[in-house]
Amino acid sequence: MAAYDDRAGTPDGAATAPAEKPGLSPQARQAVLVVLLGAILAFLDSTVVNVALRHLSLDFDTSLDTVQWVVTSYLLALAAVIPLSAWAARRYGPRRLYAWSLAVFTLASVLCGLATSAETLIVFRVLQGVGGGLMMPVGQMILVRAAGPQGLARVMSAIGVPMVLTPVFGPTIGGLLLDHAGWEWIFWINVPIGLLALYLTVRLLPRDETEEAGPLDAIGLFLVSVGVVGVTYGLAQAGQRGDLLAADVLLPFLVGLALTAAFVLRALKVEHPLLDLRLYRNKMFSAASFATFAMGAAIFGGMILMPLYYQVVRHEDAVATGLLLAPQGIGAAVAMWLSGRLFEKIGSLTAVIGGAICVAATVPFVLISSGSSYWLLSVAMVARGFGIGMAGMPAMTAAFRALEPAQVGDATPQLNMLQRVGGSMGTALFVVVLQQHLDDAGARPSEQASGFGTTFIWVLAAAVIATLPAVLMTALERRAARAAEGVPDDTGTEARSAV
Repeated sequence: MAAYDDRAGTPDGAATAPAEKPGLSPQARQAVLVVLLGAILAFLDSTVVNVALRHLSLDFDTSLDTVQWVVTSYLLALAAVIPLSAWAARRYGPRRLYAWSLAVFTLASVLCGLATSAETLIVFRVLQGVGGGLMMPVGQMILVRAAGPQGLARVMSAIGVPMVLTPVFGPTIGGLLLDHAGWEWIFWINVPIGLLALYLTVRLLPRDETEEAGPLDAIGLFLVSVGVVGVTYGLAQAGQRGDLLAADVLLPFLVGLALTAAFVLRALKVEHPLLDLRLYRNKMFSAASFATFAMGAAIFGGMILMPLYYQVVRHEDAVATGLLLAPQGIGAAVAMWLSGRLFEKIGSLTAVIGGAICVAATVPFVLISSGSSYWLLSVAMVARGFGIGMAGMPAMTAAFRALEPAQVGDATPQLNMLQRVGGSMGTALFVVVLQQHLDDAGARPSEQASGFGTTFIWVLAAAVIATLPAVLMTALERRAARAAEGVPDDTGTEARSAV
């Protein structure tokens, strides 16, 4: 039987535009402020640390391979705890768990800046990843509950702004801190933001209501956490080595897939699974979930190329590269702000429009050369950024609106994992393709630029593929709207539920 969505008002869970569009309630605005600060923490930290690896290698007198674990350990810890967030939020309450995650992340940031060796820094980064892994899915739970159906699109687009801005400005901030303060401030910059977010969480967010958590599925937690860690590690190794078939890429990736598959089989059989996978019986949620994964691969995977182009082909430093990427960030931020309002009017068609813009704006980068005008590249980056911002959050918003409120807790970690694994997969694929062409190009800038252009063909194809589930989402929404109105579908029979 189709689950009735009491928010979207359709029997299949496909959201239709609400009749009224009031502004956000004070409670929702407060939730946005608190979660926005957490999002800035999580996404900024993921980008500024990358520029410090060489400095850390020199200061700790260790190899770059060892220091690379400063990044990898954080990503693995983050991936490992995301699946736990749904059960933990039910057990302890989203507000309390969010406060804990902020406290852990902030404390770990202090400890990272005090680290005296690469090994201790890696340990503290694991602790930081635990806080970061809980922060985003739990923050989204808080937002969805506070905003309700009328304000969901706007709050989701609001927290998406740091997601598209920090990859652009993070390297610049990191470069400035390294040049003028020292690598410790790469981590200590988080402390005032974290303390403010923690204070506002306790002060502004309402106390949690009691909720039945059920027993913890420890076996399921082991299977999915180790599985996702294996997949994430394999993809990270592929990106570092530029080889998808290396043993240290394939082994963890395949083991991770096997454990994840075992988790899926278990979750569909046990009475109290760690995550409710029956959500995918909802066709709208399934389409939106695949769109979230595909957008992660096409958008976040593709974001790595232009910074590398400016540094490898044009020999720009981290600060200059960040400034050259600013047009993309500005375009994405503007579109992200608009996408929430547009989603309220036309639903998932917003993601289709964003995907189409992203596809069209990727074409100029296929033609990139070693002497491409910075002005023309900036114009193209504004357009591509606009497409990224328009396509990024509507898929996740549609996924949440397809569900009943009680199902949101199980949906948030799954959507976060799909988005992150998609981004890791896209990054690994594009880096491998690029590395093969750079190896052939040698030190010739024109040949290097040609390698970037060829890699952007893959990005273009990924953007096209990522737009397809958004088209399906739009069709499901229209079908649901026709069913709600009792209008016959194209076959001459009354439209039935999409679930």
